[in-house]
Amino acid sequence: MTFLAQLHCAVRIRFNLAFLRIDVKLTGDRWRAGLALIAAAACTPGDAGQPGARRGGVDLTGAGATFPYPIYSKWFDEYATKTGVHINYQPIGSGGGIKQLSEETVDFGASDAPMTDAEMAAAKGGPILHVPTVVGVVAVAYNLPSLVQPLRLTGPLVAQIFLGEITRWSDPRITSINPGIRLPTRDILVVHRTEESGTTYIFSDYLSSVSPAWKSAPGIGKQLQWPVGLGGKGNDGVAGLVKSTPGAIGYLELAYAKQNMLPAALLQNSSGAFVPPSAASATAAAGRAVTGVSANTDFRMSIANSPGADAYPVVSFTWLLVYEHDRDPVKARKLTDFIRWALTDGQQDAAALEYAPLPAPLVAVLDRRLDSIAPRKVTQ
Repeated sequence: MTFLAQLHCAVRIRFNLAFLRIDVKLTGDRWRAGLALIAAAACTPGDAGQPGARRGGVDLTGAGATFPYPIYSKWFDEYATKTGVHINYQPIGSGGGIKQLSEETVDFGASDAPMTDAEMAAAKGGPILHVPTVVGVVAVAYNLPSLVQPLRLTGPLVAQIFLGEITRWSDPRITSINPGIRLPTRDILVVHRTEESGTTYIFSDYLSSVSPAWKSAPGIGKQLQWPVGLGGKGNDGVAGLVKSTPGAIGYLELAYAKQNMLPAALLQNSSGAFVPPSAASATAAAGRAVTGVSANTDFRMSIANSPGADAYPVVSFTWLLVYEHDRDPVKARKLTDFIRWALTDGQQDAAALEYAPLPAPLVAVLDRRLDSIAPRKVTQ
């Protein structure tokens, strides 16, 4: 490697590490999981390091969601070691991934929210498949130092809290479902995200499924007009505010609740059971939601508030977005092979990084769905 190449490599590593720590703000295992890919991607000979770069030994390029980046980076590193196929992924956010795939500047996108019909119609390369990869878990964390037992909440109560209709922890609507627990008269401080976020999409999708008032407004989205509360940037921003503020409540990815040792509410599911957030309860929710789906299913589906006594209600798929008819048959084959590996061998990495693996029946359906990916026909 020449001196200029070494200098270029060092600059890219500094930039990418700063991105992880400052913009995505990964911590603990998720931070360590990204390091190997950062070094490999930064120093690949001949790789210019730009989003969508297709030279220098990179076989496939992708861009999109930051939420699944830790597991995707681990997958890409493992898959390169196993097969020699190198994948360059830029965690620029779900919206950016959709845009780059739509413009055909990357081979695949990734999103925590499904594409809208309008976005699908605007894609230059034709029909796009949504392929679930893992299940994301969103916890409702709180700071009540005097509480020893886990707090119980229902979906409608969570909606009323985040709408500003319930303002004190001692409200009878909360105390009535927490018998034997002495809740403080303290005010409730709502904490939410300030920026576009897949976590917000998952949380608001759940609240819209349990509260007609919430569905009317603020509704479902990656960024909302919040009626009350204090905003934090990123999951760690929400975690920091909740952790430092007695009486606070906020929503965040399960990994961040655990990392910050924040208690998470037991939420009542559609079967009436109060369930803690976990990989097992999230996989159970996904399994119930996809019962009976066929290989030609759209998969742009919500799995929030799924049936089943063991199902946690605030969960969602995160998706890889791929063209059904790729213009490059070689790339189409490489991408399909990688996705099949991720849906089988790759699922073993999920729980260690606080994601929930896909239920086995869904993996079998997705494997058949991938058979539809074929080279694009060229019109004369």
